[in-house]
Amino acid sequence: MTSKPPVLQNGPVSYSGTMAKIDELFTAHKLWLAPDKLAFAKQVGPEIRAAFTSGHDPIPTAILDALPNLKLVACFGVGVDGVNVAELARRGIAVTNTPDVLTEEVADFAMGLLLATVRQIVKGDRYVRSGDWVKLGNMEMTWSLTGGKTLGIIGLGRIGKAIAKRAEAFNLTIAYHGRSRQADVPYRYYADPVSLARDSDMLMAVTPGGPGTKHLVNAAVLEALGPDGIFINVARGSVVDQAALVAALKDRKIAAAGLDVFETEPCVPAGLVDMLDNVVLQPHQASASHETRGAMGDLMIANVQAFLAGKPLLTPVEA
Repeated sequence: MTSKPPVLQNGPVSYSGTMAKIDELFTAHKLWLAPDKLAFAKQVGPEIRAAFTSGHDPIPTAILDALPNLKLVACFGVGVDGVNVAELARRGIAVTNTPDVLTEEVADFAMGLLLATVRQIVKGDRYVRSGDWVKLGNMEMTWSLTGGKTLGIIGLGRIGKAIAKRAEAFNLTIAYHGRSRQADVPYRYYADPVSLARDSDMLMAVTPGGPGTKHLVNAAVLEALGPDGIFINVARGSVVDQAALVAALKDRKIAAAGLDVFETEPCVPAGLVDMLDNVVLQPHQASASHETRGAMGDLMIANVQAFLAGKPLLTPVEA
């Protein structure tokens, strides 16, 4: 009977089917369950050539030091902002992620969150369930997506482009900010997010996280968006200065926000939780369908299988 190849699993994967496949295909050494993680890593370290983790769950330096033969870290998710790709590359360790398979799902969710925020769908649901419709009559009117409005997108990558395509179906004008202008897109480019926010009715963050985009959406950006502006975040919580966002909402410097991500998940500040009328909150759900999470897990596993078979990685991340 052929033995299953050993791998290190840094933490649990947010899809039970993937967890089962990992156990079926590999001898998975589950680091997060070990009472003494460093001692456990030193014990199994010499046999480990590949590891599973999520893009926001780094493998600590001391653990890496205990894995002398580690050559691949396969991430569950497209974002790798929590993984020090440059440091892993310095150690000769490749990194893979799971792009493309979640693009359409996240774009769908982003538009759903935009609609829910602009049209106050969650507030309307609460209004019906509470009996206020019977007691008070019709709910106050909401904002609109129509009327030649502009959606500013911060980060026009795969997901940003998919969102833009959907937004065009709503007759929205699209503008964007990114590290550089893209010659192959028809949308107006802004070199800085403040200018983009000033010319947008709705601003959506889709950019990767990490040090380069930390607090890219700050008080100045939110003030430029203005008192009728809507902010949506399906990127990373770190992209937004969360304290500035709470202040902008409280002081009515922007009208509303729809948020799927937060700076310290799963903890959400009371300042956001308490705003029932103009803030829609979601528990980092943009890619969380059975189909998409399953596809993400399959791609993560396929990268490890390719590596162990001496084949090219399917979705390597550039250092």
